[in-house]
Amino acid sequence: MKCIAPVFLILVMVSFSCQIREEKNNKISNSSNQKEFKDHTTVAITDTIYDFGNVKEGELVTHQYQFKNTGKKPLIITNAIASCGCTVPEKPEHPIAPGEIGFIKVKFDSERRPGAAHKTITVFSNAQPEFPVLQLKGTVIGSE
Repeated sequence: MKCIAPVFLILVMVSFSCQIREEKNNKISNSSNQKEFKDHTTVAITDTIYDFGNVKEGELVTHQYQFKNTGKKPLIITNAIASCGCTVPEKPEHPIAPGEIGFIKVKFDSERRPGAAHKTITVFSNAQPEFPVLQLKGTVIGSE
């Protein structure tokens, strides 16, 4: 029984840290990332949901969400925030010109994350309507 308690405590702490990060990200998104842009543009997303299926615990899942600037002004992505620290988005560092295709790259670390996974990525930009929330989902098969 003594061995189970530390493992349970670690799982609770990991789960709690993801909840705290999500709350913190929501506060950030409502303040510093909501810049007022004079020059809005539009964006078309190829895929907003990526289902990675089943992976073994410890595998790194990577995906690129493709989008296109369909407007007449450069698309400026100011930030991309994931709902949990196990998921790391990477945004383009340069503006995406009208007609140009860009990518939001995402890495999900499945280490210590057995079970169903559903992560979201919020993208902040000068697109109107706003960039849709990106979703990453699948199942992590725990090691036995």
